[in-house]
Amino acid sequence: MSGFLKRNVWMVVSVGAAFLLSVSAVRAQAAPTVFLWPEGSPTLKGAAEKEVTTPPAPQPGQRINSIVNVHNPSIEVRLPKNSTGPVAAVIVAPGGGHRQLVWGSEGSDIAEWLNGMGVAAFILKYRLAFTPGYQYTVEGEALQDTQRAIRIVRSRSTEWGVDPTRVGIIGFSAGGALAALANCRFDRGKSDAADPIERQSSRPDFVSLVYPGWDPKTELVPLKDSAPAFITSAGSDDVFHARQSVEFFSSLFKLGIPSDLHIYGHGGHGGGIKPRNGIPFGTWHVRMQEWMADLKLLPPR
Repeated sequence: MSGFLKRNVWMVVSVGAAFLLSVSAVRAQAAPTVFLWPEGSPTLKGAAEKEVTTPPAPQPGQRINSIVNVHNPSIEVRLPKNSTGPVAAVIVAPGGGHRQLVWGSEGSDIAEWLNGMGVAAFILKYRLAFTPGYQYTVEGEALQDTQRAIRIVRSRSTEWGVDPTRVGIIGFSAGGALAALANCRFDRGKSDAADPIERQSSRPDFVSLVYPGWDPKTELVPLKDSAPAFITSAGSDDVFHARQSVEFFSSLFKLGIPSDLHIYGHGGHGGGIKPRNGIPFGTWHVRMQEWMADLKLLPPR
């Protein structure tokens, strides 16, 4: 092999190795995690227990599909790259029937999609009502975690480069119940609270409910100042969630709260934003992007 060829081969190998190392370094950098409650908080009942993920013991950069046994709730911070000026922020509440968190398709994938639109994402790891051995409830600990996440994002808006007046939430299935509850049971901040985070408003500025579902006995009554909503579900093969979607939209409509409702003929339940073999329900996220643009939640092109 000639000296010239050797030098060029070495250059290609060196550049390729450097690229692989840089990719590995990026993958190894875990997204920052912020715990919702201070250590020793009376609301924490099993903080010493370990969460269980699927796959177990994931390697840096490896996709986590689901999480159970959540006792120390948190948000995973995912900020868009190269953003200029304060951006909108979205709390992402994965579903899982309050038994697990579908962290991959309804958490990480959604954060990546939002970041691609120039929106900050905060994946919510909330306590699960059906955690064995604990008495967590949807309207208790899970809703408290959701409200706390909204307050924290507002309290650290300057640090994270987000607009505190454009903080919303998207919830999937069981997470959709939390998004709906957050839009019905909020306060404008507790001005006399010793904890400065609790002085922040827990009202979302916009909400998105994707194939949402809740216990029919849950009282969901929007207020006249509840936020606008984007609501979507498949219809004929996900009747329960479609019906609740329509009912919640109707309750907002009666109060004159501008909202979008998209019920598709079929498409099943779950799946996040994965392709759905060309069926219309596979485009719900495009409709949501249009809705967000209409509300001036996306950076200008």
